Amino acid sequence: MPSPDLLALAVTLKMAALTTVILLLIGTPLAWFLAKMTSRFKVIIEAIVALPLVLPPTVLGFYLLIAFSPQHLPGQIWQQVTGQQLAFSFSAIVIGSVLYSLPFVVQPLQKAFEQLGDSLLEAGAMLGAGPIDRFFNIVFPLTKASFITAASLGFAHTVGEFGVILMIGGNIPGETRVLSIALFDHVEAFDYAKAHVLAISLLIGSMILLASVYLLNLPNQKQRL
Repeated sequence: MPSPDLLALAVTLKMAALTTVILLLIGTPLAWFLAKMTSRFKVIIEAIVALPLVLPPTVLGFYLLIAFSPQHLPGQIWQQVTGQQLAFSFSAIVIGSVLYSLPFVVQPLQKAFEQLGDSLLEAGAMLGAGPIDRFFNIVFPLTKASFITAASLGFAHTVGEFGVILMIGGNIPGETRVLSIALFDHVEAFDYAKAHVLAISLLIGSMILLASVYLLNLPNQKQRL
């Protein structure tokens, strides 16, 4: 049987990968909507999206825990549909991670879409390209670097999350126990040797991920210069 830390690694990677995919699916149209929005309510929506950047994780986790409980509507509906409790489940930590990492995906994409302008899209429309064709043949190639940055930031932020995960997922081995919680457990048990291994692994992994993003974006930066 795998060690507890390997199980925590598997849960962490599974959660981060699934969260990143969901964030891209949700964040891309949201970023596009905000980039093209001219209403005065744009500031309010942007503030709501960016709220996790300044909101303590335990605050978001606390209210999500209440919402996910069987006594409240979201939790009740989930339990009626799936037959399982939402709070303290893998699904709960994925939902919490999506909400808490949303600005790390939306903001880079929104900025890229705003800088793109409308001239190329209008030219594509005049040539008969539909909205989907214009996105995949014009928008995506020109903003690919921002998509890589957004996905990397969303993934890395999800891997490192602690407060929200602990509040709504608890510490269930093989289900909701992720690397950040495993590290906390080792420190709490004064097992600093294992804590060092996890901490250094997370540090090295974060450095490799960030360096890879910068290297991938380097050709685009040179083109701008």
